Amino acid sequence: MTEGKSSDSYLTDDNLVFIENKYIRIGANLSLGGALTHLSEIGGKNMINSYDWGRQVQMSFYDHPVPFTPEGYDMAERWKHIGWNPIQSGDVYKNRSKVLEYRSDENEIYVKCIPMHWPLNNYPGECTFEVWYRLDGYCVNVTSRLNNNRPDKTQHEARWQELPAVYTNGEWYKGVSYVGKKPFTNDTLTELVTKNDGLGYPWLQFYPTENWSALVNDDNYGLGIYIPTTSFSKIGFWLEDKKGFGEVRDRQTGYVAPFAPEVLDHNIVYTYDYSLIVGQLDFIRGKAYEFNKTASRRVFSFEHDRDHFYYKNITDGGFPTLGCLDFDFIADSELKSPPLFMSNDECKKIELDATFEGEMIGEVICHLYEGLDERHWGKTRDFIIPFQIMGDSKRAMHYLDVSSAPDSFIGFSLRFKNQGHIKIYSIKI
Repeated sequence: MTEGKSSDSYLTDDNLVFIENKYIRIGANLSLGGALTHLSEIGGKNMINSYDWGRQVQMSFYDHPVPFTPEGYDMAERWKHIGWNPIQSGDVYKNRSKVLEYRSDENEIYVKCIPMHWPLNNYPGECTFEVWYRLDGYCVNVTSRLNNNRPDKTQHEARWQELPAVYTNGEWYKGVSYVGKKPFTNDTLTELVTKNDGLGYPWLQFYPTENWSALVNDDNYGLGIYIPTTSFSKIGFWLEDKKGFGEVRDRQTGYVAPFAPEVLDHNIVYTYDYSLIVGQLDFIRGKAYEFNKTASRRVFSFEHDRDHFYYKNITDGGFPTLGCLDFDFIADSELKSPPLFMSNDECKKIELDATFEGEMIGEVICHLYEGLDERHWGKTRDFIIPFQIMGDSKRAMHYLDVSSAPDSFIGFSLRFKNQGHIKIYSIKI
């Protein structure tokens, strides 16, 4: 997001809570809902851009309806396509989020705030945000949480979420990641955005199969982000002719954000974790490899929530899930996995721990990964595997054979071809 620069000062040290260790320094801005407006190596430059209140490193959530038009509130016409959209810093009319609570010690900053809806004039979110920033060497390990309390109790379809939005100053312009089919083998990296390539805006959509991306400078030094729960991201740079230079309040900016679709119930408590990594590219990648060792995403449990699965033409019992996904299905409704890279060398079957009665007919839709197109956008194509399985109203393991998939895939969908009711306790890949 971007909008005209405000004239007031909100980046002074009076507004920030700083902590540091031997390696890095961070600052959470209490004038902007606790959004991160400072991240630097000790003695180095601040990497985070704050041209306006849609930048920073901050939480931003999206839901229906689109447009979201509460009676009596002005809306910025250019942003009405965004819909329901509370963000951590403040709105486009320069009304700030309200900090309810904060605390800090030498290793952690915690902030709780009431966010503002970006497109609306002074309309607070029907929710609270919480964030924990924890220092760990050259990393900031972050937990972000949405606590919803919407009066609209409709279970809307999933929308893509920024997890989170990260904006860097112009020096950190080069977008780099691993986008191949041999993750965590030190295979060749790809420069997605470089100088004088005409790329960067609109933001590139791609699949970082090692679950990290970075914005770096001419010396391949900069800021990386790792998240274990999605292999889909956007990256780019705003203002092509200004790649490679710029300060905190300048208009040009780098952008990177992991994305995933999520159903955001009216009462959901939705938490995600990610890590910001400061350093050279090889160091950033090495830290991502370390994080990956403890972040296997091959078993999905639905004891308390949907574990990042979502639906097409399905409504379940809402949040919390009370032990399982519990829903009716109809012809052409779908249960969809998060967009995670799955190697066809390893993923031969999908195991459903489920309860249903009678015959269930459907298709596994494997979203085969095809790499990048000529404009550095990620590509997939669907490969369909029919299935028929029987249930007897008892909880049991059911196996869907996906060994015929000819390539690795970025997630999958279960498309139902008949009607029925099912309870799914877990899915294992």
